[in-house]
Amino acid sequence: MAAAPPTGGPPQVTGRRKRMIARGWTQAAILVTLGGFFVLALLAMRTYQAQPPIPDRTVTPTGQVVFTGQDVRDGQKVFLRSGLMQYGSIYGHGAYLGPDFTADYLDRSATSVRRSHERAGSADAGAQTVRDFRTNRYDAGTRTLVWTDAQAAAFTELTRHYADLLGTPDGKQGLRPSAITDPDEIHDITAYFGWTAWTAAAERPGHDYSYTNNWPSESLVGNEPTGHTVTWSVLSLIFLLVGTGGLFAAFGRWNFLGWHRRDHRELRFHAPDRVRLTPAQRTTAWFFLVMAALFLVQALLGATAQHYRADLGSFFGIPLDQWLPYNLARTWHTQLAIFWVVTSFLAIGVFITPLIARGWEPRKQALLTRALLGALVVVVLGSLLGELAGQRGWLGSLWSALGNQGWEYLDLGRVWQVLLTLGMVVWVVILFRGLRRRLRQESVANMPWLFFLAALALPAFYAVGLLATPDTQFTTADFWRFIVVHLWVEDFMELFTTATVAYLFVLLGVVRERVALAVIFLDIVLYSAGGVIGTMHHLYFSGEPAEHLALGATFSALEVVPLLFLTVEAWGFLQIGARRHSASSTPFPHRWAVMFLAAVGFWNFLGAGVFGFLVNLPIVSYYEMGTGLTANHAHAAMMGVYGMLAVGFAVFALRYFIPENRWSDRWPRLAFWSLNLGLAWMSFATLLPGGALQLYKVVESGYADARSLGYLQGDTNAFLEWLRLPGDVVFIVGGVLPLLWMTWLGVRHRARATRQPEDAESTLLFTEIVPAPGPAGPPPADEMVEP
Repeated sequence: MAAAPPTGGPPQVTGRRKRMIARGWTQAAILVTLGGFFVLALLAMRTYQAQPPIPDRTVTPTGQVVFTGQDVRDGQKVFLRSGLMQYGSIYGHGAYLGPDFTADYLDRSATSVRRSHERAGSADAGAQTVRDFRTNRYDAGTRTLVWTDAQAAAFTELTRHYADLLGTPDGKQGLRPSAITDPDEIHDITAYFGWTAWTAAAERPGHDYSYTNNWPSESLVGNEPTGHTVTWSVLSLIFLLVGTGGLFAAFGRWNFLGWHRRDHRELRFHAPDRVRLTPAQRTTAWFFLVMAALFLVQALLGATAQHYRADLGSFFGIPLDQWLPYNLARTWHTQLAIFWVVTSFLAIGVFITPLIARGWEPRKQALLTRALLGALVVVVLGSLLGELAGQRGWLGSLWSALGNQGWEYLDLGRVWQVLLTLGMVVWVVILFRGLRRRLRQESVANMPWLFFLAALALPAFYAVGLLATPDTQFTTADFWRFIVVHLWVEDFMELFTTATVAYLFVLLGVVRERVALAVIFLDIVLYSAGGVIGTMHHLYFSGEPAEHLALGATFSALEVVPLLFLTVEAWGFLQIGARRHSASSTPFPHRWAVMFLAAVGFWNFLGAGVFGFLVNLPIVSYYEMGTGLTANHAHAAMMGVYGMLAVGFAVFALRYFIPENRWSDRWPRLAFWSLNLGLAWMSFATLLPGGALQLYKVVESGYADARSLGYLQGDTNAFLEWLRLPGDVVFIVGGVLPLLWMTWLGVRHRARATRQPEDAESTLLFTEIVPAPGPAGPPPADEMVEP
């Protein structure tokens, strides 16, 4: 029933449309999500309770102070401000060129201590060294830690070593020349490394393993996998098999989704030239151009950072480390990966909002969208320049506010981090303005609300990263950092992805709304069942208690289950689209956008599923964390899933920006094959074999040796790194540049005709013709609702 329209607006529909899916789906989604976050809250509490202590004083047996707790905290700030987490790592978390400083300090200090005992004539220097490191002499009452004289002497020796490593005027190690030269800062950062090494070897009170569950592998101090590490690795495999079998049995028996039955509609797809866009939709063309430009810079920086692993000396004769050292290149590379993907997500959200609202858009929506784009550009440029200035020491005490906070993936300064969060909040406001009429007409369990709530979760969970500051102890900071790295990316971006892709298929008439709704709820249930608590698989060995390892191993194994199932179902999902294409009386305009979505399914299974599970088992992670296998999983999952998805969103929208007489399928075809082949070459020619060899080196010689520059610069590794070059060229020249060209065409040739708020509502992208007769009869009534 239609009510009288307000002045200058379309007719309004009174009442809400009923829920289109069974109540059990919503109940399951709420219960599983709340259960996961309840356990996560308990684990957060345990993180604060059980994190390794920072002693107020570390002294020799005679009371001479080696370093203080404030030295350790100041050393962490020097580490973060200098961008060293984008050079090496702590507890295995960070970059892969420089050493893991925890393992490096532990190995070098244990070697020094053993030599001291040998010089003193100890009958069993090896056993004495193990006792020195594994005995926990921390007194919680006085907050004092006692080190042996040999350990204190090793600290003095290693202070000189890190002064040479971090302050060399010649560079040639991936850092800029004379990166850290202040003696006080060298003392503090050595104290920080020494404290983390102490937590890696000293036994946790009441247990026979260290604060880091005996990580890293180091025979000199008796570090080897714990019973928890082995037991929960075996049990997680059992949970994987049971979960997979149970899920396939359930869906084979009941076919919950119901999309396999025949659909009897014939569609006529509107030619893209005849779809009039709203003013805000036209503005998103600039978003996609900015996205492609950021993608190009990010890919070039990735190639630059990779070159350091092939040749530390120079960039084809250019002393690149003087202007763009490895840690700065990698900082920008990882930050831009988030920026360009988020830019595409913001754009597609704005673009499909009027489609969901059946063509209606409120006034001033384009102005808000342009303001959002301007703010995004300011945040991107400000954060990149701030990271440069912060690492160079140009910002003084403002380094963490305007420069770089230094946490991997959250490197950007505090001000830029807050502004990016607020920018996403403004984006949610833009979506709400455009959807508010439709939301008033819908049950909260229907697709318009799920799309909006999925968008609302993005700024909410990115903001959790604000809890990690340069003053936060590493164990706690890593807990909150991985809420962003894992939970924000692998759960809530996944949810927004599923809601957006499913809605695009509904808006194109490819899939019935009830079926797409079931896919979204299935995604919520399956990913929340494993993904929320599975966040802990990043934190096995970073100072968390053993329960984080047990729960992380169990639930991260279950994360593979939805990837297996949804990958199988995705082919049926896409086959429905193929049938619509063949049965339609007009050409299907989004073949290459759908191809990118198919690539997302492939890389989701391979990169996130296979490669992810390969590194998630505790017993495997114990040896491989921070090696090339971690990088292989990260690249295949991030670029393969969210990168391909961001490009697919752009290709979808570009069909409506670029006129038919200027559109050519050869550009998206070239970009599709080049990006996928380049990524596959990167993975299978370099990262996977290099990571496997490095894993073998860890098992054979210890973690510190396998992470050393000496090993990475060996002939075999250098050959594998050079072997990556052809894939990078194909990826950038054949993949990124054609995308940049298409986005420029989208800005240059956008149609000027736009929809206005007073235009009548309509389904914009297709017309349903006449239900074709078939043996199964007409479609069910609940599937005949217009999108």
